[in-house]
Amino acid sequence: MNNFTKQIETQFLNLVRKPSRYIGSEVNSINKPKVAAKLSFALCFPDIYEIGMSHTGLAILYDVLNSMADVAAHRCFTPWIDAAELLRKNKIPLFALESKEPLRDYDVIGFSLTTELCYTNMLLMLDLAGLALRSKDRKESDALVIAGGQMANCCEPVADFVDLFVLGEAEETVVELAKFLIEAKQAGKTKSQSLLEVAQKFDWAYVPSLYEFEYDGEKIVSFKAASAGMRDHFHSAVVSDFDNAHVPQKPIVPYLQPVHERVSIEIMRGCPGRCRFCQASFCRRPIRYRSIERIVDIAKKQYHATGFDTISLLSLSTADYPELGELVTRLNEYFSPLRVGLSLPSLRVDQQLSLMPKLGASVRKSGLTIAVEAASQNLRLMINKPLTDENLFAGIEAAYRAGYRALKLYFMVGFPGETQADILAIVDLCVAIARLRKNIDGKTGEVTAAVSWLVPKTHTPFQYLSQQSGEYFENARRLILARKKELGIKYVSFKFHNYNQSILESAIGRGDRRLCNVIEAAYRAGAKFDLWDEAFDMEIWRNAFADNGFDVNTQAQRQYSTEEILPWQHLGGPSVQGLLDHYLAAQQLTELTGE
Repeated sequence: MNNFTKQIETQFLNLVRKPSRYIGSEVNSINKPKVAAKLSFALCFPDIYEIGMSHTGLAILYDVLNSMADVAAHRCFTPWIDAAELLRKNKIPLFALESKEPLRDYDVIGFSLTTELCYTNMLLMLDLAGLALRSKDRKESDALVIAGGQMANCCEPVADFVDLFVLGEAEETVVELAKFLIEAKQAGKTKSQSLLEVAQKFDWAYVPSLYEFEYDGEKIVSFKAASAGMRDHFHSAVVSDFDNAHVPQKPIVPYLQPVHERVSIEIMRGCPGRCRFCQASFCRRPIRYRSIERIVDIAKKQYHATGFDTISLLSLSTADYPELGELVTRLNEYFSPLRVGLSLPSLRVDQQLSLMPKLGASVRKSGLTIAVEAASQNLRLMINKPLTDENLFAGIEAAYRAGYRALKLYFMVGFPGETQADILAIVDLCVAIARLRKNIDGKTGEVTAAVSWLVPKTHTPFQYLSQQSGEYFENARRLILARKKELGIKYVSFKFHNYNQSILESAIGRGDRRLCNVIEAAYRAGAKFDLWDEAFDMEIWRNAFADNGFDVNTQAQRQYSTEEILPWQHLGGPSVQGLLDHYLAAQQLTELTGE
């Protein structure tokens, strides 16, 4: 045991709450000695262990890197508030779970960025690691800081903190990058030389320090490379052979129960739907499927390596897997005798009718989740969600007949053209859905409606829109609760997302590089775990925006012109013309309703 490991055990693990978040050595974890590797990766997830251990992308990267003979990849998650305070107090640098060695001693520190509200956690991890927050302030000998995930495609608000962004699907690009970095390291190249060469070599590699913006007020006048000959547009990497793409055979079995404790298998990538507010449906293209044989083989291997009692079939739209019924039958044949159930998220109600007989008792009946999004047909048409009330009711009746008793419905408020009647219709639709069960057994169903607030997302048709104000969202919440009280119903409950988090998400998500100052200021003032209600403090963010010459509400509600240069348009994503076509179609539908 080295002195650093001893310090962790005597001054940290024995004092911190939930030490199992930080000890590592779980079943199926991989502890390749860092010293024996030609390249070492610290894979960082900017949230707590229980969240990060449920992230499929992190699990794939961990396994694929460790499958390379010359690479050692270890994990690190954001320490919770108590743990971060202990690390600072005892001057213990943030460390990787497998090696118990400081992050700053790794060749590469890689972050998976899943949401705008995890940015301060990334800064917290860099700070706890003893590294300068800004790339320009770090030394040539410091670790290379890279980032990927969905936020890489709108990364300018954190561009000053990251050396290199990897755009798109990473299971193949990370192998290419690792091989490149090993060769560069052996050739004695500096970090700056390596960054220049990787930016020239790969169109999915964005090195923000090599590019600059010119501004005129709030607008961008130009985006260009600092030197001639560099590309000025990037592309998201795509795994073409998805059926044979890398999948862990032996997933880690966490000590603490994660958010999703199950065998999770991605059965398809992409979504045939084009909901105009959804970033994933426009960015995760083309649509690709795994074969039934491959899925069943993965399920068997992962089950026997973990003992998890649920198989979850993951995708953006599981109902659109072309042979879903046959897949369910094949999985049932093997797993039903083992008392292993199936979980099918993202089912469409019009598919449930045909699937219910095949699902039988194999699918967990604790509750059914349906993303309705809008209660009125007009709004569904405008957002391009092909769901009719007729199909919705028929699908839910089929679910009640199959044994489901509790339903969770997802709605969104803040769509263009939305009226007060559309908002009130959310309550009325929930009541109608709950009462459908009376046709089956004379009882009323239990409905929980989760209401979130529209955040106009980059690389979607709604990227140009102004977000509604906090006052609008608060009024919508009051209208819904007042309508529920008026009807006197107890079998429908409502849960509302914190609209200040949605406002912040909009303000940051569509911002440019000047917001780096805002994000650092918020972090320095104490912002962290902004996704968590118990830690989120909007006042910190209001002050950080104001101190840097911005207003958070103005930023969130900014309307972008279809003619101006957008801060994210160089960062992969779908064609601009395709987004404009959808945007104009939505505008026309809004005008037809008289709004």
